[in-house]
Amino acid sequence: MLFLIAWRNLWRNRMRSMLIASSVAIGMWAGAFIIAIYYGMGDGRLRIAIDHEVSHIQVHHPKFEDDLESQYNFSSDSLRAILQNIPEIKAFSLRSITTGMLATASGSQGVQINGITAPEEQATRQLAGFVRDGEYLDTTMKNRILLSNRLADKMKLEVGQKVVLTFLDTASNIISTAYRVCGLYTSDNAPLDEQNVFVRKQDLDRLLGLHNRAQEAAILLQHDNDLDTVYHRLQAMLPGLEVKKWQDISPETSLVISSLDTYAIIYIIIILIALAFGIINTMLMAVIERTREIGVLMAIGMNKARIFGMVMLETIMLTLIGAPLGLLVTWACVIWLGRTGIDLSGIAGDVMRDFGYASIIYPMLPMHSVWQIIRLVILAAVLSAIFPALKALKLKPVEAIRA
Repeated sequence: MLFLIAWRNLWRNRMRSMLIASSVAIGMWAGAFIIAIYYGMGDGRLRIAIDHEVSHIQVHHPKFEDDLESQYNFSSDSLRAILQNIPEIKAFSLRSITTGMLATASGSQGVQINGITAPEEQATRQLAGFVRDGEYLDTTMKNRILLSNRLADKMKLEVGQKVVLTFLDTASNIISTAYRVCGLYTSDNAPLDEQNVFVRKQDLDRLLGLHNRAQEAAILLQHDNDLDTVYHRLQAMLPGLEVKKWQDISPETSLVISSLDTYAIIYIIIILIALAFGIINTMLMAVIERTREIGVLMAIGMNKARIFGMVMLETIMLTLIGAPLGLLVTWACVIWLGRTGIDLSGIAGDVMRDFGYASIIYPMLPMHSVWQIIRLVILAAVLSAIFPALKALKLKPVEAIRA
């Protein structure tokens, strides 16, 4: 009976109830869609970090990352044999890495020189897909270098021109060699583009004085869920080497992913606080307008608990009409834009790349976040109902009937 009375009271002023329900729906859509965009950006950053930058796992000599000195290396043949026998591994790339100077007629720049095997690198992070000018590293042509468009613009370089790389070999001798630019690439991480150049591993190994050795192994897994299993297995199988997960290699990406749920809750709480004031104001108006009616109900025997419950039910129902509608619209937007994406390349493409994010965002809303939103909406509805309900309880039957 109390539920039926509350439902009928809710629609006595249909225009006002519809406006408040619409406001709740719009607020829910805005809050949930912002969260979906944020989750999409986080997932995009995660995929860029894993699929195009650091892979799931990397293996190094324990002292290599201190100074990136080429003398700290490991046997590539023995590690290759181990990695090939782990079914959870999708692809891996063994790299020779050193730091040095890239010099041209217009100046010089400190860079990280990555000696790669072209097919392995393509399988691990699809490097060839980022080439914008020229071509990817040819497996047969010696002393070719692949560098970024951003670095090429800074150094005033074009495809076909020569550069000089200077670095130290494993015996700390200074090595200077000319390379010809075979291609220019642009990835989704502009800062890394400016720091990294790529050459053939066999060319770099010859200059470094290495044979069947490597400084880094990047490992891409079949599934993200295999990370902990393969990580612990490699730690046990490679006691003399340092094995790191992507969270340790790219801590800024790990921080973004770990903060997604926290920021989602903050966003939705801000939206609900704003909506709560509108709901409270509307229900106060409804209570004041029905002062005489509430007084009559009290006079004929309806106790305070029922009056309190009636106002509470009205407020909660008003909120729960708009909230599911807002979530439904959000779901439709996420389904649609999750396929087509939101292309920001025209207005913020370079800015996104400066922070390592893709210019196209694919919104996504995890189910656990939806349940968080639903719980917070119910909590906000209950809290919003308390003040109007207490206002109704303060009415005195005789004075309310005369009002």
